Amino acid sequence: MKAKNDKKTIWAWCMFDWANQSYNMVITTTIFPIYYVYFTTNQKTHYDKVFFFGHQFKNTVLQSYVLGSAYLLIVLMLPILTSIADYKGNKKRYLQFFTWMGALSCAGLFWFKPVANGVPPLELPLIFYGLACIGYCGGFVFYNSYLPQIATLEKQDDVSAKGFMYGYVGSLVLQLLCLLVIQKPTWFGLINDDLPSRISFLMVFVWWMGFSIIPFRLLPKGEPNAGKHNYNVLTGGFKELARVFRKVRTMPLLKRFLSSFFFYSVGVQTIMLVAAQFASKELNIGEDTLIPIILVIQVVGVIGAYATAKLSDKYGNVKTLVGLVSIWTVLCLLVYFVSNTPQFFAAAVVVGAVMGGVQSISRSTYSKYLPPNIPDTASFFSFYDVTEKSSIVVGLFVFGLVEALSGKMRNSALVLDGFFAVGLVLMIVLLVAENKSKKQALVTA
Repeated sequence: MKAKNDKKTIWAWCMFDWANQSYNMVITTTIFPIYYVYFTTNQKTHYDKVFFFGHQFKNTVLQSYVLGSAYLLIVLMLPILTSIADYKGNKKRYLQFFTWMGALSCAGLFWFKPVANGVPPLELPLIFYGLACIGYCGGFVFYNSYLPQIATLEKQDDVSAKGFMYGYVGSLVLQLLCLLVIQKPTWFGLINDDLPSRISFLMVFVWWMGFSIIPFRLLPKGEPNAGKHNYNVLTGGFKELARVFRKVRTMPLLKRFLSSFFFYSVGVQTIMLVAAQFASKELNIGEDTLIPIILVIQVVGVIGAYATAKLSDKYGNVKTLVGLVSIWTVLCLLVYFVSNTPQFFAAAVVVGAVMGGVQSISRSTYSKYLPPNIPDTASFFSFYDVTEKSSIVVGLFVFGLVEALSGKMRNSALVLDGFFAVGLVLMIVLLVAENKSKKQALVTA
């Protein structure tokens, strides 16, 4: 195995982010949500009720529930899969499996097309939509678990930020290509209004699988850890999760960090997943306007992730997180009052500035709090991912439920702000505890 901080290995690791963020941009953030809202809403009457396996829902509520269900499945599956990967030492194999699942599901969305009489059948395309999410998220736990394996402690902030920056730039490039196909369809001989968007789903498949070949070839396989698994690997994952949980309970700083992380992740992740729905449905922002706005978010996100890494070097991770979560808390409150395109654009720029930064520094902060030289990084990062994905499940179902009950997505955003506020308070508690711990260490020394 190559030594840590090897430039080629780190580059290959970052290229996985370059590859799979194409899904995050096109399928969850821009083109698919806009396409879905448009073709499931009557453009004359604005009727937005749809049927799914015989049950009626508001279109965006259904989308939130399907995505939330996919994340719930991920939460249930990850302990089993990481246990198997840790036992066999073959996390790269599972990285490949989930990548193929996600990419092929994106290709399957190509057949989601309008029909002459009303809303097209939603069962199959929304199943593909859920499977794409499972593929994307399932691969990330194995991807994240490589961080302590390829980078030393002092380099993990920079490497983590570099991965996010690669992801933003990669998704930006693909989004520009998709935007070109959508806005200039005649250049490519496309006539049907729906075909350019559907072709973009195929482009995600090609991009995601094509660039994933690089990490598949260059990342290390991982080392088996069979000595620690004297139980059935199918149930062992949950035992591993319980073991990690018991260890976390004995680590005051890590325990406080994960509590805060859960609450602010409910807000961060949900807003990122439903922003396009909000803009399309609440503000009537069209595809031609919304996609360029999202592109601006990506550009600002690259700058934000880089700036956050520098701020964390200067002020420390926790102080930087307090600042970022404070901005998110204020921003989510202001979203309730957004009523036009310029206001949405202003909010989107701020989101871009803090979006990549809070994700990047959260991942590296967790990595720093882990015990040194742990062999089963997949289990610890499975716990991290279960925490994050559980927060998304809570966020999406709360968001969908509030919209279903109140009829307004902006009311859902207001409820999310409560999660940000709790996360901020818990992060401040962590900052106080960390400062106290450092003072005690100095006195002891």
